[in-house]
Amino acid sequence: MKFMPKFLQIIFLASGFLSCKAQNEPEIPRAADGNTLLWEVSGNGLSSPSYIYGTFHLMCKDQLHLSGNLLTAIKRSKEVYFELDLDDLSNTLGAIFMMNMKNSTSWKDLYNEADFNTVTSYFRDSLKMPLSMVEKMKPSFAESMLYPKFLNCKNMSGVEQEILAVAKKDNKEIKGLETIAFQMSVFDSIPYQEQAQSLLKTIDSLQQSKIFFDSLVQIYNSQNLSAMEAAFSTPEYGMADNLDILLNKRNKNWVTQFKNIFASQPVLVAVGAGHLVGEQGILSLLKKEGYTVTPLLNK
Repeated sequence: MKFMPKFLQIIFLASGFLSCKAQNEPEIPRAADGNTLLWEVSGNGLSSPSYIYGTFHLMCKDQLHLSGNLLTAIKRSKEVYFELDLDDLSNTLGAIFMMNMKNSTSWKDLYNEADFNTVTSYFRDSLKMPLSMVEKMKPSFAESMLYPKFLNCKNMSGVEQEILAVAKKDNKEIKGLETIAFQMSVFDSIPYQEQAQSLLKTIDSLQQSKIFFDSLVQIYNSQNLSAMEAAFSTPEYGMADNLDILLNKRNKNWVTQFKNIFASQPVLVAVGAGHLVGEQGILSLLKKEGYTVTPLLNK
């Protein structure tokens, strides 16, 4: 065992003492078929379990449901981690300042005249955004602004926002696994030309995009992780060629962080459901690190 400073030993022992009550609490029932968004992480020296929950960033509010077992997991957790610290206003402001492409690149550099007119006309006419607001924006960032158009409702929310509201009501500490600067750098890692073509394709096939988006919501709500993995790997989802950048590398980095995050106290980690699935998903990576990962009922 590596040397541990005295004050950390005290904290470690205290956390073990405080977790005794949690260990005596009723266990959350398992999901027998393994199809769930809620997972418990235990073993590998942890004094108390932590939880992982797969989220969906935007959907109609009436399609959102936080299960009783998820609420229990939040209550038992000392901290709640999201991809970003959603309680930090600087992340929102930072996104605004970092949404433009590097080196003064403009959409005019990425499109021929006809395609440029198609894209900018859509933002002007459908989103009421003039050229001056969007012409230097990272195309992937701009594409995310189309998602509300895929929903057949006006009252929208995200799973993270609903969890955040509960966590803040319970006075949980809110933290993030990444900085806004890092997330924006992920957009810069994907060639702007490739992003621009994805944006154009989405605008040219809005009806098909709506249908596919709706199918993703249905798969998400079914909690079928195998179907989710298959969907995220399809060309329609727009991630197939960049899974290593968008998911795999980030998953590995998070699991490295989890070793410290899970060590001292129970926490809930709520990240996009796509990060859970597959051989390089965080559930599989945690198992490889020696943790016990248990599917929990989430109805």
